[in-house]
Amino acid sequence: MSDYIRRLPVYLLLDCSGSMMGEPIEAVRQGVKALLSELKGDPQALETAYLSVITFDSSARQVIPLTELMQFQEPELKASGATALGGALNVLMECVNSEVRKSSETQKGDWRPLVFILTDGAPTDVEAFGQAARALKGMKAANIVACAAGSRADTTYLRQITENVLMMNTLSAGDMARFFAWVSGSIKMSSKSLDARPGAAIELPPPPDGFVIVP
Repeated sequence: MSDYIRRLPVYLLLDCSGSMMGEPIEAVRQGVKALLSELKGDPQALETAYLSVITFDSSARQVIPLTELMQFQEPELKASGATALGGALNVLMECVNSEVRKSSETQKGDWRPLVFILTDGAPTDVEAFGQAARALKGMKAANIVACAAGSRADTTYLRQITENVLMMNTLSAGDMARFFAWVSGSIKMSSKSLDARPGAAIELPPPPDGFVIVP
């Protein structure tokens, strides 16, 4: 692909803590697979969307750098440890700074990144989380959507990162599939509206049945 294509960077921040063990982490694996399949079937998304995966348990890491869809290899996801969401936000900011192309005098940079955060709990690195959440909001570097999954998820932390917070009541395979289908719909909607609405706030499709937008 040409270096001069304006990319739509998409970052998935996935909770891989111990509470996700078993059916939930398997549902996330299947969700990422379905997401990739959906996006590859959409010509506009295929041309503009680039995907990265950041996982967090007791620490956080970027397991897939920003990659065009046809080259994307699904990550191996395993559940263990704590919930270093603050660490994940720090990794995200580093990746956005290093991977997202900025505009220059001769060339427009990438589109504003889309970030989707999925977690079933609350950050265990609370101090790091507070600092990272403030820094991320100050950067205004991305459109961020967070999903609180299951009854133990704490939306008060996610509201410190973004106004776009979804709540899903269970970690079932069905709910997880609906979440990732909604993510793919959001990416496709964004990729189609880029030229028509440059710099505008994110437009999201209606949430899936059974999901609630946290006011």
